[in-house]
Amino acid sequence: MTNQATYGDGEHRTGLWLAELVHFYDKAVKAGHTVDVVSPTGGEVPLDPRSLGRLFVDKTVRGYLDDPAFMDGLKSTAAIAEADPDDYSTIFFTGGHGTMWDFPTSAEVQRTADAIYAGGGIVSSVCHGACALINLRETEGNPLVRNRTVTGFATVEERLAGVKSRVPFLLEDELRAKGAKYVRSTVPMTPHAVRDGRLITGQNPVSTKAVSDLILAALAESE
Repeated sequence: MTNQATYGDGEHRTGLWLAELVHFYDKAVKAGHTVDVVSPTGGEVPLDPRSLGRLFVDKTVRGYLDDPAFMDGLKSTAAIAEADPDDYSTIFFTGGHGTMWDFPTSAEVQRTADAIYAGGGIVSSVCHGACALINLRETEGNPLVRNRTVTGFATVEERLAGVKSRVPFLLEDELRAKGAKYVRSTVPMTPHAVRDGRLITGQNPVSTKAVSDLILAALAESE
């Protein structure tokens, strides 16, 4: 999850889109998996204020918001550098616009994700979490997303969200520039998730449940 609380150096607040963590976390834990929550530098994970709006806080999200231990954990996350890639079968990158500033440039994010994938694990993301994929590479040195079918927050969705002028790049364009076969739903802001082997991605916040189901199915195949 991101540590970035604003759009760049501006005053407009962003951060983690809470439901993207909660819906994955809830499904994974109920399926019997252990989930460790980490961030690029450790410490507090800011929450995007828009993600706490009434339209986006369903019963599941409300339950975690009302869980003091869970919410306190978001104020003191471990740094991803503390995670041993050998201990994990999957890395899941949550979104929120903050990821656009700290995911692509984090050497530790890249090191950990590359190692998990090289070890036979799953690399996955939802929404802007796909910013972490931009600079990942396979063992041969090629971009991980090259010739792979992936999705992430679409340019049309940036426009609909009213923040296209605030973002440092357009995720859809960056994925295509790395050679990815970018796909998106016909109707913006509707669920869409795709799996290409051990690379699993979801398009937007409402895709979290769908991408989580694909991840859990892939994990079940390896058991």
